[in-house]
Amino acid sequence: MTRSQLSTLFLFIFFLFGAQSLAQVSTANKTVWEVNRIDLGTILVEDGNQIAEFRFMHTQDSLLVIEEVLTDCGCATADFTMDSLSKGDQGFVQIEFDPISAAGDFERMIIVKGNLQSVEDTLFIEGHAIPYPENPLIEYPVKKLDLGFRQEKVRVGDVFTNEPKLKTVEIFNFGAEPLYGDSISLNGADHIKVIKVSDSIPAQGRGLISLAYDGQMKNDLGFFEDLVYMAWNDTDSVGLEVIADVFEYFPPVPKNDFRQVPQLAISRKEIDWGTIEDSETQEEEITISNRGQKVLEIRKVQGNCSCMRLEMSDDTISPGQSLTLKVTFDPEGRFGRDQRNIYIFSNDPLNPVQSIILKSRIE
Repeated sequence: MTRSQLSTLFLFIFFLFGAQSLAQVSTANKTVWEVNRIDLGTILVEDGNQIAEFRFMHTQDSLLVIEEVLTDCGCATADFTMDSLSKGDQGFVQIEFDPISAAGDFERMIIVKGNLQSVEDTLFIEGHAIPYPENPLIEYPVKKLDLGFRQEKVRVGDVFTNEPKLKTVEIFNFGAEPLYGDSISLNGADHIKVIKVSDSIPAQGRGLISLAYDGQMKNDLGFFEDLVYMAWNDTDSVGLEVIADVFEYFPPVPKNDFRQVPQLAISRKEIDWGTIEDSETQEEEITISNRGQKVLEIRKVQGNCSCMRLEMSDDTISPGQSLTLKVTFDPEGRFGRDQRNIYIFSNDPLNPVQSIILKSRIE
């Protein structure tokens, strides 16, 4: 056999076995999981063990048997489907997690092994565990009637208009009577609602409530402090200050469309007035331009101080056009180094919020 014939035969065998290997990979037995990660949320350790259940479907022809489920911590134990599963059958892996081993954010890994070579799947549970306080009076220093809170204000953080933002709040009941979750009420702001609460908060014990802040229902953008009133039946209401930054949500823009959208451009992002007297009102004009190919809409211009007056002649800018933002700053009653911020909200999906910094030293 010539060298050329040998080479041809070798290539034929190589591609034949390569194709068989690919076929074996493509028909490998699989389990299809509904989810491979479960968030247990915020857990008070005194609430005891938590359960997470993962469900799956066997999708191939060979019988599947789950032989072993391993966890990376003795704090988690597993129960699972023991029967053999045919194609289309469903099974489960149930994890019981003891939160006493965790403090703060946690993540635990679970490995599922089956009799079929391809079955070795990785699952995760995660959450946030809060240890029981050694001294509740110290750890819940903000007292409102008989209720104790860790902080004076509830800080929700960034909220986008496409979905509500959830915030869990701890409550310590210093009173002599338990509080029951089905009797709680929240008033004062339609865009903030209680969506979950502990079944009961025992006397001299803790509980959790979850608030949902709806940015779409708020119907405004920027930084806000809302005052809401929480009460249980036959109790006086407690005022809670809820802080959030609300932003408009924009879906991702394909790279090829970057030039097709409105684009906000600001002539100066920082203004330093240097040393000024507290009796000297400062004025500045800043050019706002649209470098995109669609109309730019200025949703809102917000300063972080009542000491500023912000004026614009219009709130829409055609492609290639500009307008002027007039800034007036009154330093009266302020001394030392001073920094103020202006936030411009627009329909520019790439940079919907841009800021301008105003600096000075006031004497």
